[in-house]
Amino acid sequence: MALATGTKLGRYEIRSKIGEGGMGEVYRAYDATMHREVAIKVLPAALSTDKERLARLEQEAQTAGALNHPNIHVIFHIDTHDSAPYIVSELLEGETLRERMGGVVLPQRKAIDFALQTAHGLAAANEKGIVHRDLKPENVFITKDGRIKILDFGLAKLTGAGDGAQSQTEVPTRRVNTDPGMVMGTIGYMSPEQVRGKPTDHRSDIFSFGAILYEMLAGKRAFRGESTADTISAILREDPPDLSTTSRGINPALERIVNHCLEKNPEERFHSASDLAFALEALSGSAPVSGQTMTAISALPISAKLIKHLPWIVAGTLALALLITIALLISSFRRTPARTNIVRASILPPEGANYLPRNQFAISPDGLRLAFVGRSGDGKQLLWVRSLGAPTAQPLAGTDDATFPFWSPDSRFVGFFAQTKLKKIDASGGPPQTICDAPNGRGGTWNRDGVIVLAPDNFSPLYRVSASGGATTVVTKLDDSKLQTTHRWPWFLPDGRHFLYRAGTTSAATPKESNGIYLGALDSLEQKLIVRTDTSPVYESGNLLFIRDGTLMAQPFDDKTFQLTGDALPVAEHVQFDFGVARAEFTASENGVLIFQGTLATTDRQLLWFDRSGKQTGSIGEPALVSQPRLSPDGQRVATAIFDLQAGSPDIWIYELSRNVPARFTFDPDFDTYSVWSPDGKQIVWASNRKGHADIYQKASTGAGTDEILFESEENKSPTSWSPDGRFIAYSSTNIKGNTKYDIWILPMFGDRKPFPFLRTQFNEVDAQFSPDGRWLAYVSDESGSNQVYVAPFPGPGGKWQVSRNGGAEPRWQGDGREIFFVSPDNKLMATEVNPKESTLEIGNAQPLFELRLATSPGYRYDVARDGKRFLVDTQKLGSSVPLELVVNWAADLKK
Repeated sequence: MALATGTKLGRYEIRSKIGEGGMGEVYRAYDATMHREVAIKVLPAALSTDKERLARLEQEAQTAGALNHPNIHVIFHIDTHDSAPYIVSELLEGETLRERMGGVVLPQRKAIDFALQTAHGLAAANEKGIVHRDLKPENVFITKDGRIKILDFGLAKLTGAGDGAQSQTEVPTRRVNTDPGMVMGTIGYMSPEQVRGKPTDHRSDIFSFGAILYEMLAGKRAFRGESTADTISAILREDPPDLSTTSRGINPALERIVNHCLEKNPEERFHSASDLAFALEALSGSAPVSGQTMTAISALPISAKLIKHLPWIVAGTLALALLITIALLISSFRRTPARTNIVRASILPPEGANYLPRNQFAISPDGLRLAFVGRSGDGKQLLWVRSLGAPTAQPLAGTDDATFPFWSPDSRFVGFFAQTKLKKIDASGGPPQTICDAPNGRGGTWNRDGVIVLAPDNFSPLYRVSASGGATTVVTKLDDSKLQTTHRWPWFLPDGRHFLYRAGTTSAATPKESNGIYLGALDSLEQKLIVRTDTSPVYESGNLLFIRDGTLMAQPFDDKTFQLTGDALPVAEHVQFDFGVARAEFTASENGVLIFQGTLATTDRQLLWFDRSGKQTGSIGEPALVSQPRLSPDGQRVATAIFDLQAGSPDIWIYELSRNVPARFTFDPDFDTYSVWSPDGKQIVWASNRKGHADIYQKASTGAGTDEILFESEENKSPTSWSPDGRFIAYSSTNIKGNTKYDIWILPMFGDRKPFPFLRTQFNEVDAQFSPDGRWLAYVSDESGSNQVYVAPFPGPGGKWQVSRNGGAEPRWQGDGREIFFVSPDNKLMATEVNPKESTLEIGNAQPLFELRLATSPGYRYDVARDGKRFLVDTQKLGSSVPLELVVNWAADLKK
């Protein structure tokens, strides 16, 4: 029975009836408390005992009430009247989209405007984990001032918030006709998965959206048969007539958006309503276009170009731009050529997290999402994915210790290396899957046939493996005649058979004749040199991208003849380059989106003193790119490597702590690192690669005299500790021709000085540290699948004792040998009591001292004063992560 005018429902007074539908009657009412007119939906009295309908009404209220967006109908209140529930919402003046269309074609500009607002509303709901499930023209309302409001979330199903929040507790809902097998929605606008009664997610709303947009542009429904069965059959098996044949002058880009929404397979639709929204923004012309460099805004969306199903770059028709909110726009297609702008912007890391160096980021092939490795506030190193149309990034659970991400060609999965394995994970989240072993991965690439080419280790050729897992097969061969010790950073060319990769020695510290970008193939071990360089390759937009002297260069490359065809031209200056892994820090998509990281600022890092509570007690020198600090035995001096940005290499410097002034110790233009003091403090040994491989050198700590080479070999070597009696130097060495990876060797300082192995296994063993009495060696091994700290007797034989339990690195002894310090995986400084016996050790439980802000650099990053009460730490400032730089349509600059 209809409610009479003047009826009171709590503080609301009924004014008039304004509509009705399957879910109830709608009235205009007055809110006496807030002094405003509202709309009230009441379940008809005759149906008030229908528990299912009551539950659906309650679900609608609770679902919509959780949303707060200008394009979603606002719910104010829910209550009951005479046992019938009612919902109070904002009063809308206008008409539904169904009424506006009236079976006629809407102007494209108006259709795009309505569609864009609807997409924004859907994006807000989807980000809360809410799927509408009954999107149709009747549920899209147009107010008198042209604003879109999405109505009736009564069929909404919570799927889990995209931000990781517990949406099912935030917005309680009942399972009312939402189980798999129950068909819910309106025939004609339902997705294929809905009509099959299968589980749905936000991509079902995108299909319904596409059907509505099609109808706005064509003046008739996309799927409509003579019967319900015919309509369902059309949704499942047929494509609607091309808009270009039914609607004269349709924008080709707009038609592609519609078609992409209406893909039968949910995985082939837009990944999110946010991506859909910025695709429409590109056609709306609603934002100013600028070719200027924009400032970094961490909280605003950054949009990239659209996915492979939307080939926006069409010769002579495409104009690119970027929203003022750093949203990448693609301007409207025109029949006459339009000028294309180059737009630049900065992408800041998520709040409370830092980007990790070493090119730990990758743009998806469709240019829509960025995968990157970041360290969160709790110290975890995780893989994150950021949709460039969304304001935030999401960490992916189960990706601890991830490194070097790369994308599947459909932009759905991210491959990455972690815990000695190559893994993949759905970019939207879910459990990671292990593909194959990869002890020390150095890059991967994925073709459209489901083949991955990877570098499983830092001293290996390249292998191929199925993306679904299985056995690996070698696809390149190290050329001994060129002194090649590594193949890494593969990149598939468009044919999916050939790939580029970096070949040469393990480090790019110095140009070497053997280093270069080479061409390989899945069915041949032959290699072809493309260009001499020390960098990693990327091929995009018809150009080979690589670094030369800190500048990102692009050189035309024919992917059919595999020849460079023009001059190399600069794209971006001061691009960061990691000499340790021989990789430049940039990535590019298939459609003209380039992201790179600039050079680290020298003010970001400094050697700082801390006490055992983590309180800073002093500093050494000025901020600089320091690394590997080593205190002299008497604690009066510090040797450290300082990286010279102009020279592109580090040298050893020595600080006199009483004066706090550095003096340069090495002057060679190559890499001089890993300094170690002799026990009497009179000598320093270090590693230098001035002969093409890292060898061990020695010189008086005063700096007098010339550099003396102690030991030279093909392997790269880095000294780590000098025994207290001065007789032995422990060093890490790479096995370039065997399968033992990093090993610990001992160099005698007497007799013929012939080195001998201390630990040489199939695992990595590094960072050996002599105990103060010389009887023990602490070291790090990954034999358990993750890095752990161990202690073994020196020179052996004997067993070993595990010091860390949940991972550890960089062990250091206290001066009396009674305590071992190490760094935990979450960057905490740990301390473990040690009680040496005659032939054994008693190891205590590790206790955290304080959290470190360690800079990311190779080798040891802290040292301990002899009394164990002070710690010298290579510290990176909080929030000092270098932003990523976004360049849209970078190749256009080459034509100028």
